[in-house]
Formats: sequence, structure tokens, C-alpha cells
Amino acid sequence: MASDKGADTAGTEIKSTYSGGAALIVDVIIIILITLVAAAATNVEFISTAVAFFFALIIVLALSVRVISQWNRMAVLRFGRYVGIIGPGIYFIIPLIESTPVSLDIRVISTPFKAEKTLTKDNVPVDVDAILFWQVKNPENAILNVQSYYDSVLLASQTAMRDIIGKSELSIMLAGRDIIGKDIQDLIEERVTSWGIDAISVEIRDVTIPDDLQNAMARVATSDREKQARVILAESESLAADKMLEASRKYETDPLAMQLRALNMMYEISISGKNVMVFIPTENRGFAMPIPFGVQGIKDYIEQQQKQAKPKKGAQAGTQA
Repeated sequence: MASDKGADTAGTEIKSTYSGGAALIVDVIIIILITLVAAAATNVEFISTAVAFFFALIIVLALSVRVISQWNRMAVLRFGRYVGIIGPGIYFIIPLIESTPVSLDIRVISTPFKAEKTLTKDNVPVDVDAILFWQVKNPENAILNVQSYYDSVLLASQTAMRDIIGKSELSIMLAGRDIIGKDIQDLIEERVTSWGIDAISVEIRDVTIPDDLQNAMARVATSDREKQARVILAESESLAADKMLEASRKYETDPLAMQLRALNMMYEISISGKNVMVFIPTENRGFAMPIPFGVQGIKDYIEQQQKQAKPKKGAQAGTQA
């Protein structure tokens, strides 16, 4: 009887103010009175008295016993006046005098809600879908201060979402859903605190905008990406041109480096195995850019460079003298 009074697994501090002990005493008295009346009406027979006692016990238990789950709480009214909260465990109430019209769930509840065709601060109609996680912290306030706490939480969530959407721009809503969810949660918390309810969090699931605006935003995003791609390609071409100019200067001063580069190009052409290369033996003399087949031309080019370097050294020695 009234066992586990005040126990709570949901983390809320609830103390039952209705023990049910007095109701149990009243139930026993009622059972005794019904048994005595039945015995007197049947001329006092033992079997009749036992049967009357059994039926009286069944009737009283059916009207007075309340078995409450660990996650539920019930409000007890006596002649319509609130007397306390019971649960969890087994409790007794006075039949026909006390009643338990309301039962509450103190677990965390998830409630989906949405706002359709709501205008943002920049006049864009959006449909927002979200989930509210909330919990009854004070069952007494949830029973006495609001008519239907579940429906009231849902309506408060919808109006709070519409208020926040009307104060936010579309870009902020799309980029910062966590910020919008926190603002909605704070506004809901202000409205439901007096009802003994705690708004734990609000999760924005989806933000839907009109199709024409969505297509326009997609075109803008595509144009921005194409612009960035063209800029990056131009920068790459410029960098490649600078590197090629630097490489040409090195090849100009070192013909052997150019020779090695030409051999490497031949290797790259033939590495796939699908190209056919025909080598024509030639003798190339006096050209500016050596190729793999102009061996004599390479020798003549080196001798020419050495001859041009000797007069320069003689001229520098004459000036010094």
C-alpha cells in the first residue's frame, strides 16, 4: 500500500502528497458494513456471510485500487478538489468520493510539429518541419495550470516556430539550423515553464522553399562554381606558362638538358604501346634546338658556343689592361 512513494526514475523530484492510508481504512470499514448488512439480510448463515464478504471485497477493490506504472503519475480529486499526486506502485482511494481523472507520463516525449507557408524576414515562404523533446517536471502544475498539457505544448511549439521564422532570414535558416532550433527552444521554454514542463531540445528536420526559388538558388550556386572553376583554370594556365618559360631558359643554356627532355617525351609517347615511332637517321647541322638524331649538330653547336666565348674573354682581358 502506497509502496515506493516518491520514487522517480526520470530524474524529477516528485513527492506524493497522497499516501492512501486513510482510504484503505475506509475501504475496510465499507467491506465490513456490506458484509454485516448481507449477513443480516440472509438470516446469519456462515456461507452466505463469506459470499457477501467476497463480493464486497471485489467491488471495493475494483473501485478503489490504483496500480500505477513507474513512468506514470495520477492526480487524486476528493469531491472535485485536488488532494495530491500518487505513483508509482499500488494505491487506494475512497470509492465514490475520490477519483483519478488524469494520468501523466513523466518520460521524455518527442513531438513532431511544423509551420507551413510561413514568411521569413526577407519575405520568402518556407515550410519548416521540426521535433520537440520535452518532459513533465512538475505533474501538479501540468494538471492544475493548463487544461491539456500535451496539446498546449504542441500549439506553443508551432507559434514559437512561426515567431522565430518571421524574425530570421532565409540564408540564416539554411546555414544555421542549430541556432534556429535553440531560439525556438528558448521561446517554448518561456511559455511552458509555468506548466511544469521542460523543453529539452528542438531539432530542425527540414526546411522547404518554393520550387522556383529553389531553381534560382541552384542556378546561382552553379554560376558561382563555374566562375571559380574558370578563375582557377586561368591561374593554373598562368602558372604553367611561367614554369614553361623558366624551363625554356634552362634548356637554352644547356643543350644536354634539352636532349634528355626530348628522350623523355619519346618515352612518354611510346609508353602506351598504341603509337608507332619511325626513326630516320639524319645529320642536322647548325640548328637552334637539338633533337635526338642530330648528334653531329650537337657537337657543332657546342663548338660554336665555345668559339663565341673565347673572343669575349679576350675583350674582357683587353679592357682590364
